[in-house]
Amino acid sequence: MEFIQAPTDQTLIANSSIAKLMQKMSTNDGSNDNIIDKSNCFNIKLPIDVTANNIDLTVNTQNDYDIIEYIFDDSDDDIDILNITYPITIVLEDFTEIEVNSSSKFYSHSNTCKGENETDDDIECLDFLYPISASVFNKNNEIIQTVTLNTDKELNHFITLLNKDDLVSINFPVNVVLTDDALLSVNNLNELEDAINTHKNDCDEDDDFDYNDDDCDDCNIKDLTAVLTNCNGWTVDKLKRYNYNYDDAYNDYTFNFHTDGTITVYYANNTEEGTWTASGTGNNLTVIIDIPELPYCNNDWILHEISEYTETRIDFRVGDGDRMRYNNNCN
Repeated sequence: MEFIQAPTDQTLIANSSIAKLMQKMSTNDGSNDNIIDKSNCFNIKLPIDVTANNIDLTVNTQNDYDIIEYIFDDSDDDIDILNITYPITIVLEDFTEIEVNSSSKFYSHSNTCKGENETDDDIECLDFLYPISASVFNKNNEIIQTVTLNTDKELNHFITLLNKDDLVSINFPVNVVLTDDALLSVNNLNELEDAINTHKNDCDEDDDFDYNDDDCDDCNIKDLTAVLTNCNGWTVDKLKRYNYNYDDAYNDYTFNFHTDGTITVYYANNTEEGTWTASGTGNNLTVIIDIPELPYCNNDWILHEISEYTETRIDFRVGDGDRMRYNNNCN
């Protein structure tokens, strides 16, 4: 029997730096449902039934988290309350599942993983493209086997169960997906470790419990223009200026936004004209609205969110004092 040592840059060893990085990449992300559980070290297995501000809702997919936020965002002046219908199943960072039958048991689990900085150790800015295959050799019993890993859960368990007598030869190349959806192919463990360390901080992992701080990460002028100009008859349902509520100031006014940068407003057989311009991107997209006869509308607004559920909403804010939200049901 002849022992053939695999190249060191292709041999995965338990507790090595690259093994720890791969484990962090394959850890279950517990922060994606923080609007429900405010806990980074686990998430709740879907579907579940909840009540958000007295509205019953079945959460079937992660997209339904946006519906909860839509309900919470309806007013800034109320206290948002979410109640969970038990039993539920929580999924820990290592994909262990635990059934929880009451709110007291739920909060017991939740309170164990609320760090002071609301962050977790997983790496979310890169994802493995599966499958990944590897050859495993154990020095004690000289057994060679080939394994194929198809999910984060399988990879995470595989690395967890590695011991000091296991030598794992990864079958390269291995592909990883970056936060901008670019595909990166790596040819050995050294390249993989460099890639993870280079790109692990490329994105905002949104580990905090503020569900409102990332609503415009992907906002851009093209999408905003399409939403605004493809629908006529926008109404203003939220308006706050100088820390005073003007929600009713423009009741029965309708606003039409045009691609040439003009705005037409209709009310009580009257017509007013104005302009709008947009610049920037993401959470720094500014929309300047100027309608001379409607002064409360005029501001250098920051686009806070574009949301859709029962209606389409475009929410503008400036600091904590000024807010204006347009509504439309044409979509």
